[in-house]
Amino acid sequence: MRVFTSVDELMAAAGEELGSSEWVRIDQERVDTFAKATDDHQWIHVDAQRAAAGPFGGTIAHGYLTLALIPWLSSEIYALETPGARLNYGLNKVRFPNFVRVGARVRATATLDAVTDLPAGKQLTTTFVIEIEGETKPACVAETVVLLLP
Repeated sequence: MRVFTSVDELMAAAGEELGSSEWVRIDQERVDTFAKATDDHQWIHVDAQRAAAGPFGGTIAHGYLTLALIPWLSSEIYALETPGARLNYGLNKVRFPNFVRVGARVRATATLDAVTDLPAGKQLTTTFVIEIEGETKPACVAETVVLLLP
């Protein structure tokens, strides 16, 4: 895992791929827990019997569940130990090019895109690609934005 202790280190790493997380299996319990937390109980996610006859041949993870894994998976790739607070500022772009079947394994690969100045501090943008083991198209591609306060 890469540890950044200063904004200068982050700026020097702009444009670099930082690495990949470990693979994690997406099981039905995780999907069901996410469905309960978000009140999204669409049958393609939670009804195994109906989903087996559906377009994906079984249940699939919510796209937003895949997106929500980024903070956890990123913690296996890099750590920000810079001075000051670090705030999730948002997302510039998110796409879900592929679905994640329940039982599949996913991992994140992170690329540090840029560190730019803002009136409140620095803005860090990172692109995450959530791969699905054995698939050519990723499950999710997301550009995250973190605000680094002084």
